[in-house]
Amino acid sequence: MAPENDASTLCLESSTRPSLLNKQNSQDENEKQSHSKKDSGKWTPLLILAGFTCCFGSAVPTGYNIGVVNNPAELIQNFINESIRSQYNKQLLHGELEFIWSVIVSIFLIGGVIGSFGASWLADKYGRKGAFMVGNIFGVLGAICFSLTPIINSVEILILGRLLVGFSGGIATSLLSMYMMEIATVGQRGAVGVLCQLGITVGVFLGQVAGLENVLGTEESWHIMLTAFAPLCIISLVLFYFLPESPKYLYIIRQEPEKATQELARLRNVHPNLLHDEICSLQEESLINSSMDSWTVGRVIKDSSVRLPILLVSALQLGQQLSGINAVFYYSHKIFEAAQLSKDDSEYGILGTGVINIAMAVISVRIMSLFGRRTLFLCSSYASAICLTVLCIGLSVIEYGSFVPWLCIIAVEAYVLFYGLGLGPIPYFIASELFDVPSRPAAMAIGSVCNWGGNFAVGLLFPTVANIMGAYTYLIFVFIIIIVAMFVKFYLPETRGVNTTDITAALSQGFHLRRRPIN
Repeated sequence: MAPENDASTLCLESSTRPSLLNKQNSQDENEKQSHSKKDSGKWTPLLILAGFTCCFGSAVPTGYNIGVVNNPAELIQNFINESIRSQYNKQLLHGELEFIWSVIVSIFLIGGVIGSFGASWLADKYGRKGAFMVGNIFGVLGAICFSLTPIINSVEILILGRLLVGFSGGIATSLLSMYMMEIATVGQRGAVGVLCQLGITVGVFLGQVAGLENVLGTEESWHIMLTAFAPLCIISLVLFYFLPESPKYLYIIRQEPEKATQELARLRNVHPNLLHDEICSLQEESLINSSMDSWTVGRVIKDSSVRLPILLVSALQLGQQLSGINAVFYYSHKIFEAAQLSKDDSEYGILGTGVINIAMAVISVRIMSLFGRRTLFLCSSYASAICLTVLCIGLSVIEYGSFVPWLCIIAVEAYVLFYGLGLGPIPYFIASELFDVPSRPAAMAIGSVCNWGGNFAVGLLFPTVANIMGAYTYLIFVFIIIIVAMFVKFYLPETRGVNTTDITAALSQGFHLRRRPIN
């Protein structure tokens, strides 16, 4: 018998062995359980490489493309004006230029929605690794479009590039947490779950820095600035070739237990015989799901047994984007100008929000392993709502005291800090803890669509609403945060350290759950 089958065979035969072997079996089992407990939180070289590759090869480029277009907006708009004039002999009016610019910004988000929908099919068709590689290829193609834009002198190729990198980003945000959760141990789920948020925040910050005038935000180098993320995609393409496929995907979706055992042994860096518990868990999940039909996005939406978890995932993903974070990042320069800061000080303030966001993403890697998801999300929500309320009041009475502008700045920076505690990272990976492997890709896709859709809505509507309501716009975000927090308070069970099968069984009770503990 091949070595890779030993753990699986042991799991199958454990209930049928003669009683005279019970003592020996008990000793073997105690040895394996002792090894399992010892290594449950062990970060093996392959797991570290997988986290690094996913974070810096997929999430960072996504964040980079979110943040890179803000500072050099005027430079790119000048190119658009000149390109249209030379190509079509037409001088754009201000409104027409603003429309084309809004298309360039928003087409990235539309690409994200399309990529999110496609990620579910790609993940099941080509595997988690294969889907990641497809996303990176589209990222590279988008970068090529950016590099060709001034050469071809085409606005259309610029728009195509933004669509392609958006598609790549949608795949990345749908797959990253899912893949990392499937290859990590239960004790490591919280730490690996924040990698998507960490990568995006680092990418946004790098995009903001690259867009500065004394870096790459110049008339001669803005297209290089847009392309600068490409090496990360190319390097990750190479690294993904050496990374293991998700054992859960191989065992449960592909029905390849031998290969799944081999990949799991590579990940844990141990002999397959010492993976008894994990192999048994995979076998149980496979048996449960083998009798079920395949899960599509449509089935996840319609099936009453997963209605509560999909509503939780959608609410958290949508709430994350409608919490005001993108309004702060997209329009923070206007907030600092309203707080009467100079242009240079405003730029430093914007970079400060990026630094705080990165710092919280790094810290949350550890925090997620120490505290419950539900507790962190609620604390983050309440604190963020308070900060936005203070910002609203401060902006409304900013002329009445010299200390008020500084109060607004503190409120913005504190909001970014508390957002990074739970509102930021948890929505990206919560679907991986609420759904079993077969339904997980579809659930992650739906959540990612809500995330990108919320991002699109804020980018599109915030300037108009802010012109009408002024500082009171932030009270809308406060209201949304409180609504989502109340939903989480009553219906999201604690998932830290709990087996996914137990969580899905409890959530199948639907709205009768009402925070009953999962044993």
